[in-house]
Amino acid sequence: MSATPEIARAPLELFDARPVVEVAEVEYRRLLGYPNHPVPGERADELAAWARRWFGEHGRPWVYVREAELLLAADTLHIDGVEFRPAPLRDHLRRADARRALVVAVSAGAACEQHAHQLWQEGKPDEYFFLEMFGSAVVERLVATLNGRLCALAERDGLMALRHYSPGYSGWDVAEQNKLFDLIVRCGAQSLPGPLEVLSSGMLRPKKSLLAIVGLVPGVRAEPGVAQMVPCASCSFARCQYRRVSYRHAPAASENMQALSPARGATYTVNPRALRKWAQERVRLESRGDGSLAATFRFDGTTCSNMGRPLAFDYVVTLGASRDGYTILEADCRPAPDDDGHRFTCAYLSDSPALMQAIATEKPLLGRPLDEVLMWSRPAASSGCHCDAASRAHKWGLALEAIHFALTQSTNDFSTTSP
Repeated sequence: MSATPEIARAPLELFDARPVVEVAEVEYRRLLGYPNHPVPGERADELAAWARRWFGEHGRPWVYVREAELLLAADTLHIDGVEFRPAPLRDHLRRADARRALVVAVSAGAACEQHAHQLWQEGKPDEYFFLEMFGSAVVERLVATLNGRLCALAERDGLMALRHYSPGYSGWDVAEQNKLFDLIVRCGAQSLPGPLEVLSSGMLRPKKSLLAIVGLVPGVRAEPGVAQMVPCASCSFARCQYRRVSYRHAPAASENMQALSPARGATYTVNPRALRKWAQERVRLESRGDGSLAATFRFDGTTCSNMGRPLAFDYVVTLGASRDGYTILEADCRPAPDDDGHRFTCAYLSDSPALMQAIATEKPLLGRPLDEVLMWSRPAASSGCHCDAASRAHKWGLALEAIHFALTQSTNDFSTTSP
């Protein structure tokens, strides 16, 4: 048995008591059991929105990662002096030539499970189910985004992260959760960010949690099968800037981004020259592994007051597959990350919470095919601000028409990277 090379710098560690979690609607619906891209009923929409809102206000998700000493040989595996016997875990690390290891704990937090239990006791099974599934979606999203964060930490040493391996996976008895948990808690530099315990059966409490070991390896190696061990191959988190290999279930671009033909008799309200320029400069299209399409449009305008300060908004839309007519699954309008011009509009100065709430909740044509934007009758508004409903509807029309026009063109003409 030989130890891995001595670590030349401080061990990697990540302690996040309040990670940002953005659960994609399509992932939440999958866990709820809906087929691809349906439009749920009004009651289901209300419950889903309630669960998302409740978790945003009361949920306490957390992430803990710590580097551990790795001793890996042909027939033995020790992590921080603790022997782990499962051959699949050992082979998983050996095959990729893992040099270092991380122990990981992730949880959606205790509040979610406690409130779900309370709802069940109160005879509210629907609310219980929707909150339970949202907790599961949170853990999935935490793990997906964690892959990129770990790659970012390891990149300073020329390493990258393998996909995580957890008790309960093939060949690793779930009862060994106790051994892994004891290792994490015993050797951790500080207590975990939230409550977590392991029952004698290996079940975690809160149950919407995960323990794992992650190997760190030098780059994407060429040996057969090793590239598939990179988490990117099994992760559909499309926006990760550390993606090393393609998502293995992603359909070909031709299946996902087919040219869109306007309905007969439908016309754009925007000048074609402007649409072409916007499609090239302001629209970004990104194929996703689940068959959907992420589209963004950057709007640049000026305020209606304070001498016309520049402002910028991002319109972010998730579209269903082309075979379903690019149904609008999600729609969001928000100030661009570096914009502060919206703070000088008259409506913001008068009542900023009301304005931002209106901007966040207005989602025209949600659940409808994108083609319907060309038949959408909406008020004309020349103002560059977002102060009134007519102006906001006008901007949504511009964004959706630009995205529609981009999809009528050859997909090779446009970027497929996330903004």
